[in-house]
Amino acid sequence: MGELSIQGFRGSLIEPSDTDYDEARALYNGMIDKRPKVIARCTDAADVIAAVNYARDNHLLLAIRGGGHNGPGLGSCDNGLVIDLSQMRSVRVEPESRTVRVDPGCTSADVDHATHAFGLAVPLGIVGSTGVAGLTLGGGTGYLTRKHGLTVDNLLEVDVVLADGSFVTASKEKHADLFWAIRGGGGNFGVVASFLFQAHPAKMVFAGPIFWDAKDAKQVMATYRDFLPTAPGELGVFVGLKTVPPVDPFPLEHWNKRACALIGAFNGPVAEGQKLMTSLLEQLPAPLFDWTGEMPWTAINSLFDPFFPKGLQWYWKGDFVKALPDEAIDVHIAHALKAPTPFCLMHLYPIDGAVRQVAKDATPWSARDASFSMVIAAISPDAKDAEALKSWGRAYWEAVHPFNLEGAYVNFMDADEAGNRVELSYGDNYQRLASIKAQYDPNNLFRVNQNIQPKA
Repeated sequence: MGELSIQGFRGSLIEPSDTDYDEARALYNGMIDKRPKVIARCTDAADVIAAVNYARDNHLLLAIRGGGHNGPGLGSCDNGLVIDLSQMRSVRVEPESRTVRVDPGCTSADVDHATHAFGLAVPLGIVGSTGVAGLTLGGGTGYLTRKHGLTVDNLLEVDVVLADGSFVTASKEKHADLFWAIRGGGGNFGVVASFLFQAHPAKMVFAGPIFWDAKDAKQVMATYRDFLPTAPGELGVFVGLKTVPPVDPFPLEHWNKRACALIGAFNGPVAEGQKLMTSLLEQLPAPLFDWTGEMPWTAINSLFDPFFPKGLQWYWKGDFVKALPDEAIDVHIAHALKAPTPFCLMHLYPIDGAVRQVAKDATPWSARDASFSMVIAAISPDAKDAEALKSWGRAYWEAVHPFNLEGAYVNFMDADEAGNRVELSYGDNYQRLASIKAQYDPNNLFRVNQNIQPKA
């Protein structure tokens, strides 16, 4: 270990001279390479307090790393201090109240594992390796969103270490303004040391992916667009433009085919889910393959994990989408066909149902009247593809953005977003966020994020 010490810190401090430094600093997105001065791997809230105090008192740039899944690499920084929460990964389920206490280093898979034994699930994302902290602080969408709302709509309480080193518990009853800001305002207001979620029944679901050839993409996207508003909230299904990955278990005869996919889960009686999806499929051409069926909730929520290991090259662009006219579908398809690698994708995640039953000013997430959250993800295992990924992602986004809203889901925004995209993404809620930021972090200690400038 290095020579640095932090008073009151019990975890491990990893410095550039340490043999495990390169492994410890490596990010989920292999395109991002940052070299922090020290990585403070915390064991508990007391360690978080000590690390925050040290960074503040020594004027060090401070980054917070939860599950480590952040696309633009905002869980790290150059020549600063990284608070690494990856060792704080306990989950405690209270089955009677259907509540779940989650540590900040947990992934979605950690939570699913713990809750599945009780027939419960927290509305999280669609990838098991996603960090719960970052997902939640940005809003959180997934297969349960249409029925149960965003992840932040199911957040009951948080323990937070503030910029001055104090520790508070925030909920609708305590520090209500801070609790409001944290539910979508990102890591701008402190380090969350614990989350308390409301869980919902989920055990066996009718779920899986269905892939069509790209020649059928327009019909699939248009039919999905028209079908979704009529479907019950139990169905969480998104549409994507993809390429059939040239890996098992995908059928060899379809490898590298441009494709359109529907991927989702019906969290209700399996027979009802099957009947519902059959009514959709009857309106569409025959798919390349249909892998829907009865499966555990944990299976669909980790479906993508084998294909997206840590260290791939990623470039993200996002938008909120109000409407999806045929003209926009044409633009999507044209650019998806130009994807530089078979791992690149575009997904449209539904923003309707329970999400729209919450007022636009109830949380910072202001796009309650959107229809979709769009992500364009340019992906490759080869670092040589980095520039091609960026070029494709930017060109695709620039072509389709005129059809979309001004803002985006902050978890789908890259670090190089131009202009006032963060402000546009929060809309009328931004000024309140800036005011709360001025109250809890007036000197902007927590700024390695999609930053909200403090303004009283």
